[in-house]
Amino acid sequence: MSEVIASPSTRRKALEKGVDLNTRAKELGRTTLGPEDLGAVTTPGASADNTSYWHVDHSAYGPVTEEPMSRFAQIAARNLGAANALIPQVTHHDRADITTLEALRAQWRDEARARGMKLTALAFHVMALARCLREFPRFNASISQDGTLLVLKDFVHIGIAVDTPHGLMVPVIRDVDHKGLWQISSEISDLAARAQSRKIAPDEMGGASMTVSNLGGTGGIGFTPIVNPPELAILGITRTEIVTIWDGDTPRPVPMVPLDLSYDHRVINGADAARFMSRLTQYIENPRQLLM
Repeated sequence: MSEVIASPSTRRKALEKGVDLNTRAKELGRTTLGPEDLGAVTTPGASADNTSYWHVDHSAYGPVTEEPMSRFAQIAARNLGAANALIPQVTHHDRADITTLEALRAQWRDEARARGMKLTALAFHVMALARCLREFPRFNASISQDGTLLVLKDFVHIGIAVDTPHGLMVPVIRDVDHKGLWQISSEISDLAARAQSRKIAPDEMGGASMTVSNLGGTGGIGFTPIVNPPELAILGITRTEIVTIWDGDTPRPVPMVPLDLSYDHRVINGADAARFMSRLTQYIENPRQLLM
């Protein structure tokens, strides 16, 4: 293999972590390495490798094939693993009646068609989330690496998790609180399409206030999304279900969308999350408030 190409800062970090760049380059099958490729390495003299139980010869038990993970997928895997290990995460589960929201979508379907677009329910969720982030500033913040400082943000950028063939991507809509419903819906569609074709620029994927992970078109009745640091919370959305609500003695079928808010318990407590979600469901159930 040719000489490893790495910046001075990457080489310095590799030295500090006890990583042999030539060995790591052979493992990854390439010659150019960045700091994100160094990973967590056991230093010489350590008693044991905590992941040794993963080193199994699976072929001893039956036929197998191997599929290399892309560099993008490897970075995402390391980030998710670190986030889940280092952040004390709690998930608050709720749901919202979307009767009025769906009625508005149906009412504006012709206008959406005239605009050459589809007005998605996700656009309403993103708009409601932006409003809540302004009303609950501790959710629109980040904690410093040493845990001693809270950075409150005077902007509202929302990440949209997109499932693509090459891995999960999270492009970001900027200044959502200054945009209308049609523009938000248009930007969601544009970012999702460009993410699928890997046409998202690096500067379109960072700096979100919070991320939305929408599984509504896929299924499920709820899940526990992992907080995407340095954000402090993430909103999960799953498939709408018809729930029977009792109006006195009369049963009434109501379309309800499950909502799952995972949050960093170092900054946000359960009561904070409950109030945040209560306000969010109010906006989703009464979406005309968002348009005023």
